[in-house]
Amino acid sequence: MHRVYRCWVFVCAVSIFAACVQCAHPAAFAQDIAKADQQQTVETPEVVVSATKTPVLAKQASSAVEIITGEELEKRKIKSVIDGLRLSSGVFATSSGGPGATANVKMRGAFARHTLVMIDGVIVNSPTTGDYDFANLTAENIDRIEILRGAQSMLYGSDAIGGVINIFTKKGTSKPTVGAFMEYGSFATFREGGNISGAKGPLDFSVSASRWDTSNFSAINYRRGAFEGDGFHNTQVSAKVGAALPNDGRVEFNMRWYDSRTSFDGFADSGAPADIFGGRHTNRNLILNGAWTQPLTTWWTTKLTLSQANERLRSNSGNAGFNLSTRQFIQANPNSCWDDTCFTSFSTDLEILNRRLEWQNDFRVGEVLLLTAGYQLRREAGDNPSAFGGAQPARTISSNAGFVQGQVNLWDRLFFTAGGRHDQYNAFEDATTYRVTGGYHIKETETRFRGSYATGFKAPTLNDLYYEGFGNPNLKPEKSLSMDLGVEQALFNGRLQLTAGYFWNRFQNLIQFTSSSPPCPPTAFLGYCPINVADAKTQGWEFGFKVELLKGLEVRGQYTHTLTRAFDTAALPVRLGGDKRLPRWPVDQASVGLSYQPLDSVRLSIDYRFVGARQNTLSNSRSQQLGVFNLVNLSASYDVTKNWQTYVRVDNLFNEKYEEVTFYGTPSRSVFGGVRMNYDIPL
Repeated sequence: MHRVYRCWVFVCAVSIFAACVQCAHPAAFAQDIAKADQQQTVETPEVVVSATKTPVLAKQASSAVEIITGEELEKRKIKSVIDGLRLSSGVFATSSGGPGATANVKMRGAFARHTLVMIDGVIVNSPTTGDYDFANLTAENIDRIEILRGAQSMLYGSDAIGGVINIFTKKGTSKPTVGAFMEYGSFATFREGGNISGAKGPLDFSVSASRWDTSNFSAINYRRGAFEGDGFHNTQVSAKVGAALPNDGRVEFNMRWYDSRTSFDGFADSGAPADIFGGRHTNRNLILNGAWTQPLTTWWTTKLTLSQANERLRSNSGNAGFNLSTRQFIQANPNSCWDDTCFTSFSTDLEILNRRLEWQNDFRVGEVLLLTAGYQLRREAGDNPSAFGGAQPARTISSNAGFVQGQVNLWDRLFFTAGGRHDQYNAFEDATTYRVTGGYHIKETETRFRGSYATGFKAPTLNDLYYEGFGNPNLKPEKSLSMDLGVEQALFNGRLQLTAGYFWNRFQNLIQFTSSSPPCPPTAFLGYCPINVADAKTQGWEFGFKVELLKGLEVRGQYTHTLTRAFDTAALPVRLGGDKRLPRWPVDQASVGLSYQPLDSVRLSIDYRFVGARQNTLSNSRSQQLGVFNLVNLSASYDVTKNWQTYVRVDNLFNEKYEEVTFYGTPSRSVFGGVRMNYDIPL
């Protein structure tokens, strides 16, 4: 526990120091207070889109939603999206071995496959695994991230049992500008990139390109004896181009492309961790979106969206390794040998395609009611050569869905939403879902109450249904019930904001793997298969705060308490685990962040993160229990001129020893420094 106290003392000490710097200049301090009391800063009201698929003022949203802006990511010098998500309420992120290694995000006790991830309107969840790998998504050119917690299948269909993460690229505004950055640091890390954005007449544009190279980080934890450095090389390009049309219409095109090459480690066939030599993984992803929005009348607006994500994944297991348990070198073997002397070699080449067409219509009925009706066509495809030498046909899951939603706003105080959706699939049974939310805003005290109740579902993946040797085409969708209640309170003219909430989820027909023969079809010749067998329940509390202590000094934080339980279906002849905690979910997690700007040209950010103990597997084995850890990250920047900035970032300031996933490495104390420039373009 001394680490916890040490980190808290450090954060508090910096807060006190910042306050003392202000107090050392009493005239300036008094002036700041006077300005805060006598002047009201003109700010654009915060708007969210994800909660209803229509723009809604954040203070009127009756859903649990959090916004991370691109400006926040840049000020804190956060380099990847998953690092920003780690500090959010109700969210837990894990990485299997440093930069480029598999990185997943879960929400409110659900699994990673239950979090729907969208980038500029494109669904990027893998049709084969069901989740999205955040390992390759950097933070460049991101305008904001909307995190919508709770079951959202009524609006978004499958994949959204736990919630939705909606990522938006920046839109060009005002005069065109060009910028660039360069960074060097620990683990032989080089990062560089550039961007250009702006608007001219009806056209706007925002384009960025970046490169990230590192070559000295071991995917398997070096503290367990690994010594080979695993590289990560990522090239990323993103663009948004839009045009204003007559009568407030808009047409927009979004593109994000990345090519990532990662070295990885694994396990000997006995299950022992192994430092693998030559293991390589390549990920190429092209994400495209086109959208047309047009008001047809004063009361009817239509929007048409076409999107596609095309991903190519290639892997090669390498030809040798080092068994960290026996301390012996091992060789790759095309056939499993089931001992400490080798590991199974493999080579994969997978191409997956995710396409979506959506037509949405919004109808304004009087002053209090907004009706939304839409149709969605979704097609998921995967082409994976046979692992056993034969031909493996391409597989496709397609669906048609219709949804309708009503939003009621009474006196800008009382808010309701209600809606339903029906999804029809070609490969398994249909799904019908609904969601109801309500909120009340007491303007006199700036108090907001909100609540929701919803059903959700998760469709089986291509791997679940058709993977050669263990796929089960008889699977049904997973289902869920979700409820949450929350209250938000603003004090001292909005300088202090408090939030608190309770959530409850019940998951049914969860897909789990079993070696029980009767439920498995004859095509599952490997002896095990996925079946709808398990139920689970999660519940917990979420607390957050944000306070502006002084001008330029802001502190924010969150605490999440999550209780999870997995249950077997009584009809199954073989028990799978009984009443157990779900794997890799901490009961307690918290974060505190401090941002301080003592001068216009100087910024300091400190982020503290606490994660409680977790179980690594559903068996809840004590031998694989993951311990508590505390992390402190620090960044500071200095504007040398109005066009040039230098900065430094320190990750894991106190060199905490920890693992997010058993056996896999995490960064030790790491230091990075860089420069950034930005100039107007005379157009």
